[in-house]
Amino acid sequence: MMIGCLIVHGYTGSPYEVAPLADYLREHTDWQVDVPTLPGHGLELTLKYVTYQHWLAAAENALKQLEEKADTIYLIGFSMGGMIAAYLASKHMVAKLVLLAPSGKYLAFRKVMKDLRGIAADGFKGNIEQNRLYLYSKYKWGTVPLKANIEFLKLVRFTRQFLGKVMSPVLIAHGQQDIIVPYQTGYYMDKKIASEQKKIVLFDQSGHMLCLGDDCAILNRMVYRFLNG
Repeated sequence: MMIGCLIVHGYTGSPYEVAPLADYLREHTDWQVDVPTLPGHGLELTLKYVTYQHWLAAAENALKQLEEKADTIYLIGFSMGGMIAAYLASKHMVAKLVLLAPSGKYLAFRKVMKDLRGIAADGFKGNIEQNRLYLYSKYKWGTVPLKANIEFLKLVRFTRQFLGKVMSPVLIAHGQQDIIVPYQTGYYMDKKIASEQKKIVLFDQSGHMLCLGDDCAILNRMVYRFLNG
């Protein structure tokens, strides 16, 4: 019996942000692990003419291709990819589902404001170019058109309505230091998802990029045990 595992990355991201987990699963299993790049994403963002329907269609096409080769399907989604994965799980036969910082509620406003105040303070001091958060935000968001952000919001709103149709066993993991998606989203997802087999795990020191953070080794083993158990 062949097992296929599809991993969906997040908004404005790429397979790089989930690569440690994908590599771990490939090293410890004989599964077919696929990580598609969503339209407009990758090393260079080209999001101007991309819609949320393009992202959903690309992920579903990748899943259908995997279904042709595999008898059992596991789905993993990070951030926006978590909402896409949940949507796909509501429509397809998925043995297990893993949601990593799913963007069901997409901004931790109080933490973002705290960071913005830090950026503003460095700006007044003339140290703005030394602020790592500013530099990261300038690089990542400076190339994202407003229309793409609207498409992201549309995707979250659209996929939410399918959470009540997800019946697969689900593991939800979230970092409590997440400044992009509040960790309380995990409880929101738990409430909305229909499956009777759900588990939520919170990492005290982790931020949004779970697969690239200090807890990635623990996360890798946890996901493996959940899927393989």
